[in-house]
Amino acid sequence: MTVTTIHPPSAPVGPVQRGAPIGFAEFVALVASLMALGAIGTDAMLPALPAIGDALHVAGANARQFVITAFVIGFGVAQLIHGPLADRYGRRRVLMTSLACYAIANIAAASAGSFPLLLVARAFGGAAIAATRVATVAMVRDCYVGRAMARVMSIAFIVFMIVPVLAPTFGAAILLFGKWRGIFWAIAALAIGVFCWFAKRMPETLAPYDRSPISVERILRGWRTALTDRLSIGYTLATAALMGAMYGYLNSIQQIVADAFGRPRLLVLIFATTAMTMAGANLVNARLVMRIGTRRISHGAVCMLIATALVHLVVALSGHETLVGFAVLQAITLGCFGLSAANFSSMAMERMGAIAGTASSVQGFLSVTTGAVVGASIGQAFDGSVVPLTGGFLAAGLVALIMVAVTERGRLFHRA
Repeated sequence: MTVTTIHPPSAPVGPVQRGAPIGFAEFVALVASLMALGAIGTDAMLPALPAIGDALHVAGANARQFVITAFVIGFGVAQLIHGPLADRYGRRRVLMTSLACYAIANIAAASAGSFPLLLVARAFGGAAIAATRVATVAMVRDCYVGRAMARVMSIAFIVFMIVPVLAPTFGAAILLFGKWRGIFWAIAALAIGVFCWFAKRMPETLAPYDRSPISVERILRGWRTALTDRLSIGYTLATAALMGAMYGYLNSIQQIVADAFGRPRLLVLIFATTAMTMAGANLVNARLVMRIGTRRISHGAVCMLIATALVHLVVALSGHETLVGFAVLQAITLGCFGLSAANFSSMAMERMGAIAGTASSVQGFLSVTTGAVVGASIGQAFDGSVVPLTGGFLAAGLVALIMVAVTERGRLFHRA
């Protein structure tokens, strides 16, 4: 760990690496828990979508997907707000407020009497918990930079990826003993638990001399920096393409397992299998990234994703798709996604240390909102087969590879 001299308020601040203010293991666990609250807000809903549709008289199976889409859109758009707030008031205050609002939003969702009201509560919940994407990434960037940041994010992703494995089981278990509204009550309780842990253990990581006043001019300047820096915009757009395919998967997986393969009871198992591959990919990344580098790992992963998605699409179009084959090929594809995502995020933030909160908000807004729109399109294209999803992953991989090639001026796999 590098020890650096504290800069006076007037000194320019470079890529400082201070280290976590609490124990490394606890810091990573807390980061993962913050990130997981947003994930559980989507993944725990999957087994409950049919029950929600029946209870709130939703017309059309595809329309139930808006329970996911409303949350994701709120999550994406609100990041533009959380970023400047995190740079002005600090990561701690913004995160604590967001956790409290997230608990309230889930209580509102649990009490919703109509589908439109549920969607409003879901959008508000996504907007609230979006701070965990912006302020958490900025908090990690306050403490680490470059490959060290990628390592922290990868280890956090390992813990974080346990959530997709357990969340559908968590939702299904609640449905066994109660109604779908209980899922929202449980998420509210989890948010309160993380709030108490964070409030007790995590100090502010934003140095006083790095705080930026909120002004239209400063915000626009920060947006311009994030949108014109080659690494920032290039890897953000590559991430957006991959996120689109991921959200398409989240939107349509319940219908694929239940309708395309006629095995609704296997949803939890199939989802857990693919999520475990993503967790394993991040474990590999955490162990190798300091030695091999973010570019070599992520660029290779994108190429592998394209190859796997192409094979999967050919199998689907040939009519020889089986549930086992789907699970295996989709798991490999999502493993490649996992190897790419954490590294892309770290590279996008490499030169954004002075405006970490604002830059993270812009990057998150672009990647999540664009991904949500693309993912909704993939989900709404569900036609009883896996072709829209596999085609979506292939297209997303190709777009991501093109963006990476442009960003790196054609020099793929090089060491930074």
